[in-house]
Amino acid sequence: MLSNETASPEEDKNESLSNLKELGQIQIPSVSERIYCLPIIGQIEGHQILPAQSKTTKYEHIIPQLLAVEQNPNTEGILVILNTAGGDVEAGLAIAEMLNSLSKPSVSLVLGGGHSIGIPIAVSCTKSFIAPTGTMTVHPIRYTGLVINGHQQFEYLRKMQERINQFIYSHSKITPDKLEKFMFTTGDLAQDIGTILIGQEAVDAGLIQAVGGVKEAFKELNSLIPSRSEEINNNPE
Repeated sequence: MLSNETASPEEDKNESLSNLKELGQIQIPSVSERIYCLPIIGQIEGHQILPAQSKTTKYEHIIPQLLAVEQNPNTEGILVILNTAGGDVEAGLAIAEMLNSLSKPSVSLVLGGGHSIGIPIAVSCTKSFIAPTGTMTVHPIRYTGLVINGHQQFEYLRKMQERINQFIYSHSKITPDKLEKFMFTTGDLAQDIGTILIGQEAVDAGLIQAVGGVKEAFKELNSLIPSRSEEINNNPE
């Protein structure tokens, strides 16, 4: 008697859930939809594992999804939904660089918050939106932990801050002077220096391109997709 060795859809689903729970592995997107939605929520987790009670987005989960979007011929654009408190600087910059280097159109939408290292991610896309009540906190790098060599540590943080600043004003309309002014403002934050920008304020500052929501984000992304198709047809490899 021959046995059926083909796994059922339910078994495939259980295996995917098991991989996610035990190994932190996700199912690489194999979608037929032309627009892929990527949520980035909570804190961006990098090299250090955050406490279990913290809601996080792991960069090792995001990077494979972006690679799959780039390689999937059925996916023509990506919508990034942001509601993040920030997190690991290098992980956030890695995500931002990958989004910016995609050959497919991308749109970011800041809902709730796009704070700290979430700002480079928001500005990395082809078009950026922020909800009318969305907020963005601009502040310098924060460091916690033991400092052994003060001067060397300061130089390291200074160079890292320059990397972040360079990326932000290279992919938005904000000027370097205005960005630094926002970063070192006192009075907005109770226990820190920095500036909170709400909705239209982020647009007026030059960080975000427009105020809008899901409808506007999808409309813009759908308008960008034909432009990319025409560019490919006019410049075949």
